[in-house]
Amino acid sequence: MSVPSLSDKILAIRKANPANRMARHFDPDYFNGLSAADQARMARIVATGVANTDSSMGAYAMDPSDYNDFAPFFDALIRDFHGITGEISQPHDWDVSTKACDLGAIDGKLKDVSMRVRVARNVASFPLPGAMNRNQRVAFEDEAVLAFEKLIEHPEYGGQYLSITPGSKHEIDSAEYDRRVAAHQMFKDMSNDRFLNVAGISNDWPYGRGMYVSKAQDFLVWVGEEDHLRIMSMQKGGDLNALFGRLHAGLEILSKVLPPFAMSDKYGAVASCPTNLGAGMRASLHMKLPNLTKGGTDLEVVTAAATKYGLAVRGAGGEHSAAGSDGLVDISPSARLGVSEMEIMQRLYDGVAALWALEVAR
Repeated sequence: MSVPSLSDKILAIRKANPANRMARHFDPDYFNGLSAADQARMARIVATGVANTDSSMGAYAMDPSDYNDFAPFFDALIRDFHGITGEISQPHDWDVSTKACDLGAIDGKLKDVSMRVRVARNVASFPLPGAMNRNQRVAFEDEAVLAFEKLIEHPEYGGQYLSITPGSKHEIDSAEYDRRVAAHQMFKDMSNDRFLNVAGISNDWPYGRGMYVSKAQDFLVWVGEEDHLRIMSMQKGGDLNALFGRLHAGLEILSKVLPPFAMSDKYGAVASCPTNLGAGMRASLHMKLPNLTKGGTDLEVVTAAATKYGLAVRGAGGEHSAAGSDGLVDISPSARLGVSEMEIMQRLYDGVAALWALEVAR
């Protein structure tokens, strides 16, 4: 596609799909002022938003350096999505001892909620997944396996690595893969995702992909999904301090045995998608709110209430799913950039307390 036709096409997308942030913030003058090599790089960054005009973001970084090299474009995109108008900076705070966030203190009925917190991490020595070739994907998986061999030495994290790379010595069969997907442990087949396909993130499926799982199945690491690593802690029970503490301790171990992570003073953890910058974190829990959801048939009331507390609500089955018949919903803080890990934990706790008060009052 020639440069003029690309610019013209994006401007047409902006007019027809104003929610497409890539098109909204694409500046033809800036683009045309880039070198031919950088125009080619940026064309790859915006390709998914050009092909999928209904994208809400429409851009994926291909290399950790993209956020600096194309700062005028990315900065506008990032500010728009994260709602930031002033200076952007990313604090980090993992000190779980400063706050007590046990949902059981709100109501004994919240002691058995299902909780999960994960962070995205990419290493600086590899391209981001959208620009990796098959050899690089497998090479990174090999690096991760070496790190997991060190992780196994810690009894509280000991477990096994399960690969879906054909021919890997850790390869699992399709039945085991399907079982792990059904158990909400392994990630789904990415080759069916039109957004990831155009971005190159799902290329070479399933090479270089897999999952580490602890023996207790309360600590997981995805390898080769949208980011190099998705590191997760999970548990059933209301103690957020324990959940976050386990994640941080595991992350610290991995950071010492893997190549250095790609980090930015401004944007925090570097991620493929600008939505995941900052703490790179998604913390969520499943709780039953039958009254606020009218028996699981309507998310409108609970969504409006949650928004006031900086929370996002979706069905327990994931994005675009409905609440369960018992009112089971997934609740998570919306903010990721400019807020610390402990601020995210506190927002989740405070938001759940507020929603529960509304639930029992109805």
